[in-house]
Amino acid sequence: MDNSKLIGPFRQVIPMAGLQLKGAISDNELIVIEDAGILIADEKIHTIGKFSKLLADVIETNIEVIRLEGNHVCLPGLVDAHTHICFGGTRANDYAMRNAGKTYMEIAKAGGGIWDTVTQTRKATKEELIKHTVKLAKRHLKNGTTTLEVKSGYGLSVEEELKMLYAIKEANETLPTDLIPTCLAAHMIPKDYNGSAEDYLIEIGSLLFPKLKEEGLSNRIDAFIEESAFSKTQIEPYFKKAKEMGFAITVHADQFSTGGSEVAVKFGAISADHLEASTQKEIELLAKSDVIAIALPGASLGLGCNFTPARQLLDAGATLAIASDHNPGSAPMGDLLTQATILGAFEKLTNAEVLAGITFRAAAALNLSDRGQLEKGYLADLAIFHTNDYKEILYNQGNLKPCMVWKSGGLIFDRHKG
Repeated sequence: MDNSKLIGPFRQVIPMAGLQLKGAISDNELIVIEDAGILIADEKIHTIGKFSKLLADVIETNIEVIRLEGNHVCLPGLVDAHTHICFGGTRANDYAMRNAGKTYMEIAKAGGGIWDTVTQTRKATKEELIKHTVKLAKRHLKNGTTTLEVKSGYGLSVEEELKMLYAIKEANETLPTDLIPTCLAAHMIPKDYNGSAEDYLIEIGSLLFPKLKEEGLSNRIDAFIEESAFSKTQIEPYFKKAKEMGFAITVHADQFSTGGSEVAVKFGAISADHLEASTQKEIELLAKSDVIAIALPGASLGLGCNFTPARQLLDAGATLAIASDHNPGSAPMGDLLTQATILGAFEKLTNAEVLAGITFRAAAALNLSDRGQLEKGYLADLAIFHTNDYKEILYNQGNLKPCMVWKSGGLIFDRHKG
């Protein structure tokens, strides 16, 4: 086992293993391995067991031993399955206007809203977008997120969407974390587009989709189904073409009005994200499908609106992931752990359900089967906290940050060293 290392002892390791993908999870289902060590080989988990036994097994080998002083708890590296961290400019003025009681339409008429970010992102160079994406990704990394989905959607033309996706790709090449790119060219109808919504979607499908395949820029297609964006009828031919070309589908669904989750189920989407407006009808529809429901508490906090009905979704048997929706408009916080703990408090989620939502269930929403759990053969992505009890992590509501973060078996952040 070349380049192997043994890390420990941990007061607790929470592997998030042996848990079902769908439905509710009680805390007594969580496996807690005490006084544990983690043996890593070739960037992956090799063995998790009692540290003393693992140490005895390797003591006469050339395997590196990394001893931890004090109490530590280890979780899988966190997975954020929905962000928009590639953008230009700021929307601080939108936030101030919204808190002062202005409506979405009033803010848009005053020059704010998504189109404001589109304008600022178009003005930004690719290099500026790379720099900003890297900066925000590193902030997520320090908070324990080792895999991060990143959407386009602030370009809204073939050329500008490509600029964003190239920026995301090049940012990923400079980072130890994994950025998973998603094409959200169907974010809204561009105000400067000289044609109908249908014409725009046909243009994106015929000109942009092939480039995504040729350049390996994204294998995921997203769309915002909403009264202010695209209707169910408008988006169906777009998703049909995406499916025919082999793209995975994900949907901005049921944020302000319903209909998006129905399309997600119809097209076998990997996830339906937002769902703040979902009723019992949509909840049951999602629960009977394989579509993963993604709650975005950051958007609820930013907009001052209802949370995704997470408790009802879980009790109905749905798969629930939790993501930050980090974006410049409705969710500027970008702190996954804090937002997940707040959602858990309001929706009465168990610790196990919250942790599942930001680890293996979130990985499933990105179609990634090699992370989100600490088991033999999985990537050695670790979020390590300086505490003696994993319950303290959520109890501190995001204030307890990881002291160390490991990605693929390498230490990439040590809070003690800055």
